[in-house]
Amino acid sequence: MKIRILVLSILLSCPAILAAQGLDTAKIDEALGRSGQKTGDVYRLGFPRTDLHVSVAGVEIMPGLALGSWAAFTGNDNDAAVMGDLVLLESELTPVMKKLRTAGFEITAAHNHVLNETPRVIYMHYMGRGKAAELAKSLRAALAESKTPLDKPGPPAPLGEPPAFVKTIEETLGTNGRFAGGVLSFGIPRAGAITDHGMTLTTAQGVAEAINFQEAGTGKVATTGDFVLTAEEVNPVISALEEHDIEVTALHSHMLTEQPRLFFMHFWAVGSTESVATGIKAALSHVAVK
Repeated sequence: MKIRILVLSILLSCPAILAAQGLDTAKIDEALGRSGQKTGDVYRLGFPRTDLHVSVAGVEIMPGLALGSWAAFTGNDNDAAVMGDLVLLESELTPVMKKLRTAGFEITAAHNHVLNETPRVIYMHYMGRGKAAELAKSLRAALAESKTPLDKPGPPAPLGEPPAFVKTIEETLGTNGRFAGGVLSFGIPRAGAITDHGMTLTTAQGVAEAINFQEAGTGKVATTGDFVLTAEEVNPVISALEEHDIEVTALHSHMLTEQPRLFFMHFWAVGSTESVATGIKAALSHVAVK
């Protein structure tokens, strides 16, 4: 009898044990109509605004440079958190926000990242908590209020030989990035731990120094992204960027309860590959990164 009770208790506890082990990413994929990438305990999915043709000062922005909505899930099936950033046209902001709020999501920021872009683009940051599959379904419903492409993406284009600017920038910054879709991206983690709502955040959850580059003519690149900074780092980074003709386009928060308090500084520049990379390196020298 004791053995039967023991076996029964183990069987009954299995669902709880399995749920505590992590996320069933297949359920998230089914709800959102695409798959993502697992990094540690974080499952991140992207929703590039390939439908938009946004330009700044005559440079058309590739989706990977500054037009990538995303969602990062953590936790387990029954107790999950999702946070991210949605790229929206002005006319899409309110309908998407209402849908998220109706589903219990927190809106943590809504603002610009670049300046003088055509058409105007707004970035909305959010956080939700609950059952993973329900969060994914609610996010899908909110995205459907915009023209964000929600069909399953096609296979990525075969990678060819990276253009020359990739090697120049990687050598200047002293680290390797990720080249895809014509954009070279870096996610450089901060040295100290960052927490929000009691969880420690990782690079995949938007707390790394995110720096992107794309070609903008022969021998030139455009760069944008955001530096993730503590208060004492803000003005030294501004000075370093200004000294290298890199424009600061926004300074604001992305979250509400993060520790330590963080400031997100967005920037824009078009120039020779060497000069732009040198300016970014100078700014990074004032940031506590790993």
